[in-house]
Amino acid sequence: MKATIYDIAREAGVSIATVSQVINGKGKISEERRNEVMRIMERLNYQPSVIASALTGKRTFTLGLLVPDISNPFFAEIARAVEDQSRRLGYSLVICSTDNKDERVERYLSLLRQKSVDGIIIGTGIDNEDIIKPLLTQSIAIALIARDMPALAVHTVVVEDFKGGALGAEHLLKEGHHRVAVLAEHPKVSSSRERVRGFKSVVEAAGLPWSEESVKSCDYTLEDGKRKALELLKLTERPTALFCCNELLAIGALQAAKELKLRIPRDVSVIGFDNTILASVSDPPLTTIAQPIEAMGKKVVDLLVEALQDKSAAAKAERIVLEPELIIRQSTSSIQV
Repeated sequence: MKATIYDIAREAGVSIATVSQVINGKGKISEERRNEVMRIMERLNYQPSVIASALTGKRTFTLGLLVPDISNPFFAEIARAVEDQSRRLGYSLVICSTDNKDERVERYLSLLRQKSVDGIIIGTGIDNEDIIKPLLTQSIAIALIARDMPALAVHTVVVEDFKGGALGAEHLLKEGHHRVAVLAEHPKVSSSRERVRGFKSVVEAAGLPWSEESVKSCDYTLEDGKRKALELLKLTERPTALFCCNELLAIGALQAAKELKLRIPRDVSVIGFDNTILASVSDPPLTTIAQPIEAMGKKVVDLLVEALQDKSAAAKAERIVLEPELIIRQSTSSIQV
């Protein structure tokens, strides 16, 4: 038989009003008591009526997450981290894959509004940021993850992408690579733009020539990463190292090198970005710039839920910048002469 609010109150030894306050994030209730009630709700699999809550203007304890592609390991791991923290705080999560297309973003935003979600986390590339602005005038809280939109006053959690690109360039230059190239994502993706900018700044500071032709913009697929890597590696003066702005592109680069019978890292070094499961299981294991994925997911949910519980917190948009880290594995080495 389905548990009711009365069952939760009886089991916890509190009033129905107290349970209601816990559900709605209100009232002066100790953290210990609040957590105890939440644990009982989870144990009894109690689900407040989302429809009733929406009709009465109350919270539905549902969040939305927009990502470009849930099959991309980075966004799959982001989604898992966001879902885990949402569940800990008593929220359900709706995940939408947009392919970085504005028409899909608009369609999913409309759907999430119809579902009366309390908040939306945006981790997808958007050309027209104006499609987000109407949400800011409504009661839906907004936060960004792994994306920057300076024109919007919303909570944002990102890694320091510029520094990540710089770390990649510093590593390759230290290993003696002077002919380097980049596999970038679409220019609309702010994180990729910053990684390229950071990489370029280090190369130019070292007095090495830089050509925009050494940067190949790719679609969001492993196959396109391979295709663009083949173009670079077939050049007469091919690059001795490739910096890839995500690990799908890096795996594509590894495949391209192998197709051309190039040895990795002896003939060409490859460095990725993200440090997902792909990096450790690739052949060879991938040197990469690690993002603190779990910390990013947890922090963005905490900020969003805080904004839902405290309107003054929502008005003070925070921009949290986390540090990237170079992880050296077997796909890079000193240049062979």
